[in-house]
Amino acid sequence: MNKIGFNVLAWTAAVSDDVFPIIDRLKGIGYDGVEFYLGSPDAAAYRRMGNYTQELGLETTAVITVGKEDNPVSESAEIRAKAVDKIKWAVDRAHDLNAKIICGPFHSAHTIFVNRPATDSEYALAGEVLHVAGEYAAQAGVVFALEALNRFECYLCNTTVQLKKLVEAAGHPNVRAMFDTHHANIEEKNYLSAIETISPYLAHVHISENDRGTPGDGQVLWDDAFSALAKVNYRGWLTIEAFSRNDPDFANAIGVWREFSDPWDIAEKGYRFIREMSEKHGLVKS
Repeated sequence: MNKIGFNVLAWTAAVSDDVFPIIDRLKGIGYDGVEFYLGSPDAAAYRRMGNYTQELGLETTAVITVGKEDNPVSESAEIRAKAVDKIKWAVDRAHDLNAKIICGPFHSAHTIFVNRPATDSEYALAGEVLHVAGEYAAQAGVVFALEALNRFECYLCNTTVQLKKLVEAAGHPNVRAMFDTHHANIEEKNYLSAIETISPYLAHVHISENDRGTPGDGQVLWDDAFSALAKVNYRGWLTIEAFSRNDPDFANAIGVWREFSDPWDIAEKGYRFIREMSEKHGLVKS
């Protein structure tokens, strides 16, 4: 049975006690888990959140990004070493949260471009960083689920073909992949071929509308996406990732300049939509 999660980035990038009321309401809607961005520096806050969600009976997953100063594909060995340290720090915070999955595009710096296509050497560099970090993650029982992003946010991995190449370059069982319907809506020819390509490594899925609003209200070909996930017998998380202007610093960093949908509209309608689509296509047992 697939579990349904919600990423609290719809409200905030922070991990703090202020998020507890949001967690309570998500639990009431029926979610199995919540996803957090690993950016807040206070380690104790992650431990408190991990304890709080565990007491509520909710599971957790996590997401991270890296930047110019800790870029795994940098030519600088010093910067790549910082990338390893950043990802190891994320593993420690995920452990504090009781999270077993860290997803996201942390194979390369977000929105940092070099005005050329990715090279084989960059896949090798990222693979080396991720392999080393994967060894550390394995000790904590954490799996990396790397993400392909659209061309406006990343140049290393835009498609699942490229993502598969990266995962295989890392060559570690704890370094796997995720699928995001928003990015795929921009970059892939169709959902079936994309999901079949990455299915041997697929460990996480983000359910995200083309405009980052309420799933089912936009242009994503949801029947195609869910039927493809059913065809490859995917049994992992189906986690809604949607954004808003509620956290201005985070919104500015990812280019969110308007409100897409009210976060609670996304959470309530999105949960029902995932249940309906999953049952329709045989992903969730009734």
